[in-house]
Amino acid sequence: MKGSKRIFLILGVLAVIIVILSRCMNVAGKLPKDIRGDDYVGAATCVKCHQNLSATYAHSPHGLTSGQVIDKELLKVFPADSNSFSFNAHEKVVIKKQNNGIYQVAYKDGAVARSEKFDIRFGSGEKAYTYAYWKGKKLYELPLSYFSAINNWAISPGFPANTFYYDRGITSRCLECHGSFVEKKVTQKSAFSMDEEMEEGSIIYGIDCERCHGPAKQHVVFHTENPTEKTAKFIAVFKTLSRKQKMDACGVCHSGNTLMAQKSVFGFKPGDNIDDYYVQDFVGFGGGRPDVHGNQTTMLTGSNCYIKSEAMTCQSCHSTHENIKGNLTIYSQRCINCHKTTNHSKETRSKGALTTNCIDCHMPKEPSRLISYKEAKNAAASAYMLRSHHIGIYPTQDK
Repeated sequence: MKGSKRIFLILGVLAVIIVILSRCMNVAGKLPKDIRGDDYVGAATCVKCHQNLSATYAHSPHGLTSGQVIDKELLKVFPADSNSFSFNAHEKVVIKKQNNGIYQVAYKDGAVARSEKFDIRFGSGEKAYTYAYWKGKKLYELPLSYFSAINNWAISPGFPANTFYYDRGITSRCLECHGSFVEKKVTQKSAFSMDEEMEEGSIIYGIDCERCHGPAKQHVVFHTENPTEKTAKFIAVFKTLSRKQKMDACGVCHSGNTLMAQKSVFGFKPGDNIDDYYVQDFVGFGGGRPDVHGNQTTMLTGSNCYIKSEAMTCQSCHSTHENIKGNLTIYSQRCINCHKTTNHSKETRSKGALTTNCIDCHMPKEPSRLISYKEAKNAAASAYMLRSHHIGIYPTQDK
């Protein structure tokens, strides 16, 4: 009799397990396929339960950092009277709509010398848009970029100033910080060179949910089966990460240009050690001082605010789910959370800057030493101004 009860108990447990597994398999079977693998579900799946976060994030710089060019949206960028850039008396590039899209058309002495279509945009537009075109399975940068500071076209950063150029390749390394995935094929051509091809249809544009929170399939299956459970399971929750893990997650794309990737950072997941992905390649310009472009985490960790704090991270001031770019009052309020007492002049206090704009004084915009751009009819290159993330006391600020 005891043996029969034991058998029935075992069978009952097995039946429950089978039911649970079959339900999980039913849920998993209905989830969309993702090119990154079976552990991923794609941002559209996240929207079903996180509509408010997804709605704001879709308009954030991270969400908009790359995308396919849509003609209707691109037409809004440039007015009809500012769609031409002259390099010299003989050469110019014209932004031109044609039957199957919009092109950057190069003219030499009035004759068409080169014409390539806008296929992909890089950047959120907060500072600039840079564009690229496909040629087979390779991606190339277009010669003109659109800069928000001048509301006009100028030569793409790093391009020659005296002639048009269409042959600067864009590799998957660029998409590792301006996208969430691209399928690539690398061929070793010789001991010193490699050839890379990318699949256009495989690109996941922008920085999506799983890029920052990790693969979400197990998370989705669990919470679909347990809708009353409000504590997030099987997903990276940033508040549970260590300080270094939080900084590493941002540092994947915000550690600067002096790092060399040892392996694709598409594989980085929150909680991973960034040192497993990057090695220092060379010391930055200016005696080791990091350039203002792309070095946000490096500059922050060199600041006294960070050094003297035990808890400060990028998330102390930023939430990637929101779009408050340029709202200096909100950021200043976050400064005041730690700096409730200050020692400033009466004039500064009377202007109200202590509550509305700490940022321009203690994190001023500075010219990048790596990036500049050339405007038409200007002999000298224009400075590309970016917000310094080294929080400090600068020589020109009001004490």
